[in-house]
Amino acid sequence: MSAPRAVIVGAGIGGLCAALRLAQEGWRVSVFEKAQALAEVGAGLQLSPNATCVLDRLGALDALRDAALEPEATRLLRARDGATLALMPLADARARWGGPYLFAHRADLQRALLAAAAKVEAISLGLGVEATGFSQTNENVETHFRKGASRFSVEGDVLVAADGSRSILRRALFGAPAQALAMSRRSAWRTLVPAARAPEMALRPEAALWLGPGAHLVHYPLRGRSFVNIVAVVAEAARPDVGPFWANEADPRDLAPHFARFDARARALVAAAPSWRKWRLHDRAPLTRWVGGRVALLGDAAHPMLPFLAQGAAQAIEDADALGAAIASIPEPQAALRAYEAARLARASRVQQASRAQERVCHLAGAPAAARDVAMRLMGGARLLERYAWIYAGAGLTASSAP
Repeated sequence: MSAPRAVIVGAGIGGLCAALRLAQEGWRVSVFEKAQALAEVGAGLQLSPNATCVLDRLGALDALRDAALEPEATRLLRARDGATLALMPLADARARWGGPYLFAHRADLQRALLAAAAKVEAISLGLGVEATGFSQTNENVETHFRKGASRFSVEGDVLVAADGSRSILRRALFGAPAQALAMSRRSAWRTLVPAARAPEMALRPEAALWLGPGAHLVHYPLRGRSFVNIVAVVAEAARPDVGPFWANEADPRDLAPHFARFDARARALVAAAPSWRKWRLHDRAPLTRWVGGRVALLGDAAHPMLPFLAQGAAQAIEDADALGAAIASIPEPQAALRAYEAARLARASRVQQASRAQERVCHLAGAPAAARDVAMRLMGGARLLERYAWIYAGAGLTASSAP
């Protein structure tokens, strides 16, 4: 009897993790990616223990370790004077939650996952291939593709749609209403600053979060502290993206006024950036379903979320682990996909909603901001960190835990 086959659309973090996890359960996996090449896109990622413990089991953590940084803390700062409001300790994350807290470049993580996948004979990867839809029966699912002028279909036992927040396959599965994204009036600006151009405080082994009225700034070192990753989130008038995702045009002169009242050290770091890329932040109200027959959504296709809890990649990695656990324990594919949905939907939806709530906390002004700052100081970093323990500890990662 031949091994069951999964077709995965999307070779991002979620898609590659799903391929590795399903291959561990004896499945043959075909991954298809629309991009012609897996270029070094994106910037820094914060990988919390709920993600790194899964990466370890997938065999990708060791390959990432040399390029990643294990921080000592997250520092919360008042924007106007740089006063420390709280210091959340992260050095003992491995002992507390089963995996390290890491800073890594998205491209380094993708490279580690690709290296792990290349060692697995059961995984194949096709680039420059765009999914156009699917058709399914009780016996199988056929995914339809185009590559240049040619059209073809690939048959599998399940189809995993890991094709991002603007998922074509989600539209095919649930229709246009499920495709609608909630576009924020905030934009995220990202850049990498060479260490030689960065102030010393930005090279400390910690993440710094500067909280200001209507804007905030996050930075942390990457790649052996040779670069500083910076994310600046600001309020901007809604307008369409003018370039591809991760690479919209950005003029530093538009960014500087948002930080005019920030501490001089924060302004200096923003000014040190050689270039910026930006995109409009977006998410979507949680779906009530991720699965239809033999087709399952995963990652941003299922639950795009705002970045204020740094959980986008981590939740996709959790999805992959839960999918593998369901497949391992339930032989019938459609039932396994339903168990995966049951194990993950409520938790991922809760993280989506918590990320929305965190946005408001980050951008308070006036008396509410002053009250927030006092509350953070009184609570202290260790108690603040406990508010995120439900995320970092992981949950719902096995089919047996599904409600």
